[in-house]
Amino acid sequence: MTHDESQTLPKTDEEWQQRLNPTEFYVCRQKGTERAFTGEYWNCHDDGIYACRACGQALFDAETKYDSGSGWPSFYAPLAKNVVDEHRDISHGMIRVEVVCSQCQSHLGHVFPDGPAPTGMRYCINSVSLKLHPK
Repeated sequence: MTHDESQTLPKTDEEWQQRLNPTEFYVCRQKGTERAFTGEYWNCHDDGIYACRACGQALFDAETKYDSGSGWPSFYAPLAKNVVDEHRDISHGMIRVEVVCSQCQSHLGHVFPDGPAPTGMRYCINSVSLKLHPK
């Protein structure tokens, strides 16, 4: 997505609701979570690039996806450090690190330090926050 296209990103909840279906809006814009083992990509093994469902920014390469057993798509690294932002999340009585799209700030999921080599990280991402573009 070019800089000019990012100018057209929705700015209000009403505009986001026109772009996203109710489930996508709940997860991406209201920091919701889909149920484990129910998302479109949790058990997907296709090659490609996973992009932000809300704005289209490329986020993860399928080559970094692995089965974490969590029921959500899990990756050991984003495409680049600058495509995701991380924020401290103290909701639900837990201390976690939330992962959002750096371009539109849509909620993607959380990152945990219990992933495989080479990074040791587990980016646990909601399927509904992603759109797979096959290679």
